[in-house]
Amino acid sequence: MSIAANLHQIQTTIPENVTLVAVSKTKPVSDLMQAYQAGQRIFGENKIQEMTKKWEQMPKDIQWHMIGHVQTNKVKYMAEYVSLIHGVDSLKLLQEINKQATKHNRIIDCLLQIYIAEEESKFGLDESELNEILNSTEYKSLQNIRVVGLMGMATFTENKTQIRKEFQYLKSLFDKYKQPSTNNRQLTILSMGMSGDYQLAIECGSTMVRIGSSIFGGR
Repeated sequence: MSIAANLHQIQTTIPENVTLVAVSKTKPVSDLMQAYQAGQRIFGENKIQEMTKKWEQMPKDIQWHMIGHVQTNKVKYMAEYVSLIHGVDSLKLLQEINKQATKHNRIIDCLLQIYIAEEESKFGLDESELNEILNSTEYKSLQNIRVVGLMGMATFTENKTQIRKEFQYLKSLFDKYKQPSTNNRQLTILSMGMSGDYQLAIECGSTMVRIGSSIFGGR
């Protein structure tokens, strides 16, 4: 099947209130353009330099999402254009994003990454760290970022019961911290679910799914 056909097939399985991020990392611009011509406008990349090259070459109505682990020293390369940064897991990183956003006179939307998997390799905050960041005076003083939701990745396993439990835990945190809304905290996005588990994630309340191989094929 073509990229366009794959995309349309997936869109039929996703409710209207759920945003599809096409994970286009490692894929050439020609592949992304096929998805673009089929109507896709949100692309997710995990390397800032690669994303920046694509941004320079592609139409300007695309929203670019940074979905990989972010190093503070690379934020400056995407601050001019990035729409949403998914994997924010420290106050230090929020402060750097705020600093670079200020230089471009922008407010950059961010998702805080929560550690929900039973794997050592995943990044993210636990609930006490999340609570500490959101209630800190340092965070409240940041004018050029907006935390718009939470994001998490389930354990890589065939065990659906475990995945469901992890997604439900993330949804419970999302509900708990949704209020109050402030200038730089408006939790409306719950980003969880990828090619293998996105339907389960949607059942558990996800509003944003990240799908790559089911659209573009394997690597």
